[in-house]
Amino acid sequence: MDIHHGRFTADIDGDFVVFLIGMRFNKPLQVSKWWPVFTAMPAMMRTIAQHPEIGCLGTRNWFGRTTILVQFWRDFESLDRFAKDRDLPHLEPWRKFNAAARKSDAVGVWHETFQVRAGEYEAVYANMPAVGLARAGRHVPVRSKADTAAARIGKAPADDQSTVDGY
Repeated sequence: MDIHHGRFTADIDGDFVVFLIGMRFNKPLQVSKWWPVFTAMPAMMRTIAQHPEIGCLGTRNWFGRTTILVQFWRDFESLDRFAKDRDLPHLEPWRKFNAAARKSDAVGVWHETFQVRAGEYEAVYANMPAVGLARAGRHVPVRSKADTAAARIGKAPADDQSTVDGY
């Protein structure tokens, strides 16, 4: 990824959804209990990447004892449709996990969903490659939106320079 020197922000048209999902290895040595959950994710990620018409705008994941996957979706309906569609690689692994989870606490899963209205978000990236929302939407110079965090999120006029956020 190329580093973009200077200050940039994210721009995305309309409302969108931020979906956080992850798993936690509660008992890491019980591989047979968490392996099926862990190995179900690549098929889901491939499907999302190969079919942008599903509605996922971008993803990013981190791995550790607790994993986290951040997804940006066009709308909640697209996310919900992906989760429930019998022909896509989510519903069946989810059903299997639910059945197995009742028998063991070796692995935990979690998710959080946030609906974001147009213009009610703020992002800044200094000397970074395009990541997160900037990768799901557009990566633009800060000056094209507003110079401060308060102005970018709509809590201050764009030309109000009384507060400098430093990034």
